[in-house]
Amino acid sequence: MHITLYAVTFDCADADKLARFWSELLRRPLDDGATAEFASIGMSGEQDAPHLVFVQVPEAKQVKNRVHVDLVAHDFGAAVERAVGLGATRLADRYRWTTLTDPEGNEFDIVAA
Repeated sequence: MHITLYAVTFDCADADKLARFWSELLRRPLDDGATAEFASIGMSGEQDAPHLVFVQVPEAKQVKNRVHVDLVAHDFGAAVERAVGLGATRLADRYRWTTLTDPEGNEFDIVAA
């Protein structure tokens, strides 16, 4: 039996808005039909997994993520500044990575390649 990572799902207040942030950040197209309730990146078409899924939930984020996304960038400084320009918030700088949050407070890291 073979198991493969298919998608990473984000609970959020506005699926369309959050998916647009990640679409811009990753330069991956938003799938057609995005709404405030559900949006996705890479589920339609020939894009490689993992796909990103955004699902509206009624409750707000309360605490730090137990799992987060790590992104790698060859131009580390430019990638962090681009993320902030798109609406991310910079939380902490480490030796080879920066921790940020997306517009809904989900933590992620950008790591120097």
